[in-house]
Amino acid sequence: MNVASVIVDVITKQTDKTFDYLIPDKWLNTIQPGMRVIVPFGPRRIQGFVTEVKKHSDIHALKEIIEPMDLVPVLTDELLQLGNWLAENTLCFKISAFQVMLPAAFKAKYGKKIKLLSRENIEILPKEIRPFFEKSETVSWEDIAKNEHITLFQKEAARGTVEVIYEVKERLKKKKVKYISPAHSIEILIEQLKLLQKNALKQKIVLAYFIDHFEPVELQKLLARLDVSQATVKSLIKKGLLTEKYVEVYRDPYKDRTFAKTVPLPLTVEQLNAVKPIHQSIEQEINRVFLLFGVTGSGKTEVYLQSIQKVLAKGKEAIVLVPEISLTPQMVKRFKGRFGDEVAVLHSGLSAGEKYDEWRKIQRGEAKVVVGARSAIFAPFKNIGIIIIDEEHETSYKQEENPRYHARDVAIERAKFHNCPVVLGSATPSLETFARAKKGVYQLLTLAKRMNNQALPAVEIIDMREELRAGNRSMFSRLLFEKLTDRLEKKEQTVLFLNKRGHSSFVICRDCGYVLNCPHCDISLTYHRFNQQMKCHYCGFETSVPTKCPECSSKHIRYFGTGTQKVEEELGKLLPEARVIRMDVDTTSRKGAHERLLDNFQRGKGDILLGTQMIAKGLDFPNITLVGVLSADTMLHLPDFRSSEKTFQLLTQVSGRAGRHKLPGEVIIQTYTPEHYSIKLAGNQDFNRFYEQEMVVRKIHKYPPFYFIVMLTVSHEQLMKVISVTGKIAEFIRARLSNNAIVLGPVASPIQRINNRYRYQCLIKYKQEQNLSQTLKAVLDHYQHDIANGLTISVDMNPYIMM
Repeated sequence: MNVASVIVDVITKQTDKTFDYLIPDKWLNTIQPGMRVIVPFGPRRIQGFVTEVKKHSDIHALKEIIEPMDLVPVLTDELLQLGNWLAENTLCFKISAFQVMLPAAFKAKYGKKIKLLSRENIEILPKEIRPFFEKSETVSWEDIAKNEHITLFQKEAARGTVEVIYEVKERLKKKKVKYISPAHSIEILIEQLKLLQKNALKQKIVLAYFIDHFEPVELQKLLARLDVSQATVKSLIKKGLLTEKYVEVYRDPYKDRTFAKTVPLPLTVEQLNAVKPIHQSIEQEINRVFLLFGVTGSGKTEVYLQSIQKVLAKGKEAIVLVPEISLTPQMVKRFKGRFGDEVAVLHSGLSAGEKYDEWRKIQRGEAKVVVGARSAIFAPFKNIGIIIIDEEHETSYKQEENPRYHARDVAIERAKFHNCPVVLGSATPSLETFARAKKGVYQLLTLAKRMNNQALPAVEIIDMREELRAGNRSMFSRLLFEKLTDRLEKKEQTVLFLNKRGHSSFVICRDCGYVLNCPHCDISLTYHRFNQQMKCHYCGFETSVPTKCPECSSKHIRYFGTGTQKVEEELGKLLPEARVIRMDVDTTSRKGAHERLLDNFQRGKGDILLGTQMIAKGLDFPNITLVGVLSADTMLHLPDFRSSEKTFQLLTQVSGRAGRHKLPGEVIIQTYTPEHYSIKLAGNQDFNRFYEQEMVVRKIHKYPPFYFIVMLTVSHEQLMKVISVTGKIAEFIRARLSNNAIVLGPVASPIQRINNRYRYQCLIKYKQEQNLSQTLKAVLDHYQHDIANGLTISVDMNPYIMM
């Protein structure tokens, strides 16, 4: 007897275990661990993952697997193990852990149909529903659900004349293209060409083409090349002279792009010192974690490229993570330029089909290097030789919904399995990573100088309070405006960085102080000028802009704050000759927009690149000589213990965009709190001083890296329910943990209500707690019934967003 243990696609506590199914004889040698299968589960048919194939089961009456969904496993043995590790470490369900490893295209879609059990039954069906089954024995549920006679179908199902069938459907199909091939030898084609009628000119052209090019050709290309119609080709297929067949092709997001081949660059002494221990680790197959700590423009990418070269020479594979989509176009260029078609790319800018095809390239072993955002860490490689995480401090490496993993932790876990190095690269590493490097847990490799010994840009910090006192009410300080004008005259480029999106932060009444808030969330609405809308960035609520105050009816209602659209408008008034390219969520939401805008800027079609976070990192253009930061303080005042660190990192990164090549760079940082150490030290790009100062603050307040933290958030539509449940949870946790652990709360979350749901939270700080995992699982188990009835309890083992 052959049995498969299956994790089913049902996200509940009761199903978070394997269920045994019998493997039918016809699938005996086909079903393997890591495959997806369709199994019966109650009345339904659902998708599941096979975790093990065994000889026996303790259960006697086993149901059979209906059919496999894959020809080869989609999860390797290593990824199956990793799924268990992920479930354990992030307290998620195993099915969530397996699904996060696969492209969205693999998520099953469930359909429902009604089937007539026997043709004879049609006579005894009520006449109202008989027409549904005249042409076919099955009817889709969608067609029935719209019908007023749905109760008749239900009665017939109870009577046994019809039955409900549940179907599992793939979300995505492989892309297939029609190819046309000659059906006979060249000699026979020449004979047939002579026999064609005189007026069949187009058919003669097609046959003559295949006599000259005796190979299959894509139908669309054939039609375009010879300027003939499909009917012409069809006639030749009917005559048996040509054949047609569908061939599977990859959706290649870069098929229209050519990448200039690049060669390894000579390394500086610092780079050689950094590369040596990494190469040693690759050569000896030793698992080590390196922190490549290099100032902006110090040539970290070349260290990555030459380390990957070493890995490929050994016949192994490499994973390179870059933060979100903004880094991808330039990064892709660098990696494709060096490694050509061996590179697969996975990021959020690709369509579901493109992601699916890139993933299959990796799975089939056709790609050896994957470059991608967070989820690329799960690339199904079987022989990994190095994992690189660029800009390792980036918070986008942390997933904010279940499973709440951090790509860095997953990388370290995978590297242990493959006995390979992990390289974490950053000019501003996270405090936790730098502290580990200082303690020797990670090996520190430093690049202290820029390439070609270019000087770091000169930084000026402007106190905007002084500007106001001097009567300057513009959003540009006098110095920044002067430098902008100077760069326009010199035909050099400027990057203007703004730490938010939208036109103005909020709408306020100047008479009564009323601020327009979202009716479903406790947060002000953001004004978007291009469509004259007020938008909530949490629940998506939209409304039009009021002409008068809803509270006191005053007409003095004004936009307050500064957004990218407003800056663009202001630039248009002050410097009408400047060509401004704006990059924010609104201008880059369409596919390929990122790349197009950056390409235009690189080609000199813009003088000023204006944008939010997405332009702070990775840009490397020779003509940028000025960087202006319009609002350095935005993040400083958020209720988050990492706000100083995030501010320092962002200012350092954005400053690093200036003067990376021959021309010297300048940076101007505008702020209302110039005395804050994170702004002062970012001005000097002095990470070490910042690290020392911030570590003192973290130690006093018992935050990472001195303590681990867990955030527990409870939400529900009833406020009293949330307060009561969070209070009970906090008491329960305090009672189960040691006296060294600190449990803060319950308190209302900084944003107390999102989407009509109230939110309360507890924060746990601890150093070592044996019982922590069991305690948190016990909390989730205890509230299973409430969770099924609309209560949400989310546990984040290492939160990056405290809101």
